Amino acid sequence: MAEKIISYLKIPAITSYILLGILLGPFALNVTGEGLIASSELFSNIVLGFIAFHIGKNFSIENFKRIGKVVLFVSIAVTVATLICVTLGIYYVAHQPFHISLLFGAISTATAPATTMMVIRQYRARGLFTDVLLGTVAIDDAWGIIIFSVSLAIAQVLQIGQFSEWIIMAVTVKAAGKIFLSVILGSIIAIIASKISIYLKRREDVLTFILGAILINTGVALYFHLSPLLSNMFFGTVLVNIGKTPFRFFDTVNSVDWPLYVMFYVLAGANLNIGLLSSLGLIGSVYIISRIVGRIAGAYTGAIIAGTEQSIRKYMGLALMAQAGVAIGLAIMARTNLPKTGGTILNTIIATTVIYEILGPIATRYSLSKAGDI
Repeated sequence: MAEKIISYLKIPAITSYILLGILLGPFALNVTGEGLIASSELFSNIVLGFIAFHIGKNFSIENFKRIGKVVLFVSIAVTVATLICVTLGIYYVAHQPFHISLLFGAISTATAPATTMMVIRQYRARGLFTDVLLGTVAIDDAWGIIIFSVSLAIAQVLQIGQFSEWIIMAVTVKAAGKIFLSVILGSIIAIIASKISIYLKRREDVLTFILGAILINTGVALYFHLSPLLSNMFFGTVLVNIGKTPFRFFDTVNSVDWPLYVMFYVLAGANLNIGLLSSLGLIGSVYIISRIVGRIAGAYTGAIIAGTEQSIRKYMGLALMAQAGVAIGLAIMARTNLPKTGGTILNTIIATTVIYEILGPIATRYSLSKAGDI
């Protein structure tokens, strides 16, 4: 119903689901109970696992040879430009301490692969722009996790006034290790799935097996404090490159996962505290504007270096505007490790997420349309 109403306004379905969640949530009609909201974290990780698995499909060797260079340059340029713009904006314009500004900059590099993937699926986007966009959002979070881990270590030592290169190195190695283990986990699950696939004849068997594999992959990653996003992305990546008939796994999951995504975004909307918008203030405003500037400038610069087409230079930054769960997760880590100042970071990120989750899908749809992929 919500999707049909919003469709008349040419707004992506994701936006309608989020708005419906806000309406049903505790800050409006309060239809969703506190228990449902509290239990949504595990469900969100499972759905993100499904989305990451689908994203991994785009990293076939053939596809990577075609767009790998562009994805690498664009993702690095976007990450660096966003980090610099937000850090300097919060420091010089919002007048926050440097270690707080640095953490804002690090969190700003995270994107929303779930949102991007769902907009692409809804409008059946196809083309070079779409392929580069999917590749970029997949890698962005890996860069973001590493940068945040290093930035958090720097912020901690700056706050206590004792800078230590060994602490920075230790945290960096730990973050890189978690990413490496996530990749190994996803690869192992993919190899097992490829071996077993020859015994799966019926569609029902394929569906049961692949759903179980994604759930196991997600559960193991969460248990060992790894990234279910990265482990499932590499599950899909390795599977599409070594499997004899890998696309039947993706096609089978694709036929049943849409209701999960609807629930995911309704719950995401219900979790958004719209009351925080009134307290957005200078810090939040600077964060939103400087992040958009960083995304656009970084994507344009990276596309020029890669020597790719005009549509990627002009519109890729807007397509990467959305930000959601990963950023909030990083902000929670900031609050946990910096109790005195981390609360400001978390409240700001949650408030700005309301803006990004509503406007992000619209920006992505606009960019895909201007690029000629829909």
